[in-house]
Amino acid sequence: MDSLSTRHLLGIKNITENDINLILETAKEFKEVINRPIKKVPSLRDITIANLFFENSTRTRLSFELAEKRLSADTINFTSAGSSVKKGETLLDTVNNILAMKVDMVVMRHSSPGAPHFLSNKIKANIVNAGDGTHEHPTQALLDAFSMQEKIGDLSGKKIAIIGDILHSRVALSNIFCLQKMGADVRVCGPKTLIPKYLTSLGVQVFENVREALAWCDVANVLRIQLERQQLKYFPSLREYSLYFGINKNILDELNREIVLMHPGPINRGVELSSDAADSNHSIILDQVENGVAVRMAVMFLLAQKN
Repeated sequence: MDSLSTRHLLGIKNITENDINLILETAKEFKEVINRPIKKVPSLRDITIANLFFENSTRTRLSFELAEKRLSADTINFTSAGSSVKKGETLLDTVNNILAMKVDMVVMRHSSPGAPHFLSNKIKANIVNAGDGTHEHPTQALLDAFSMQEKIGDLSGKKIAIIGDILHSRVALSNIFCLQKMGADVRVCGPKTLIPKYLTSLGVQVFENVREALAWCDVANVLRIQLERQQLKYFPSLREYSLYFGINKNILDELNREIVLMHPGPINRGVELSSDAADSNHSIILDQVENGVAVRMAVMFLLAQKN
């Protein structure tokens, strides 16, 4: 199979295992490109891509922008702050005005779950979901899977623990869909108040003790506490969360075996991860950042072939 089954990347739930494998195989080729002295290829030199970010972002936005430049695409960068959105312009009007400038692809982050899906039925451009509310973040799941494969090989049968704020995390849901399609055994760990009830319907088991989760897993993907999405207090304090679910170097040393430690960023140091854990030999956090560029290059390159 040499092409994707879809014109858009709206979520991992919407794509096939073959799509995932094709993206990851293509990302290997682009990772080789970005490690050359000349890091640019003309693959998308006739394509114009609009980056529409209605929510704050650092890593994802910069990663997409750099991936587009590496592919020689023309880019337009939009943020809602200071735009006509503040004057009451609708999402569809905003996007249609940008598309009138002959844009071929849209990379969008939005606070409303389903916003990219809504747009995909209204516009002709390819859409890449860069995160929609607490729903999905597909390129993060793909780069996480790519990073795991680099470190531990084939993910079939591997044990992956996702630890932290599962309830508010779009990364968690996309990771679950992606890793299960790749044959991994995925389990989660966190306070009961931050574990959504629907996980059992996805076949995901829950650890209540972080040490048990770490003793079980081959890879621990640690998520931050998303205070900006929490309308209620889900636990007494960050100090208490850190005491019961935080990971430090001492806990890792007690395992007496190597596990892989990951984090999608930004890290709340001293809360979900201590600095000595985040910067330890277990960590591949900076590898994730590097791999994000290659994976996003692969996604946009493959979607551009569907026009």
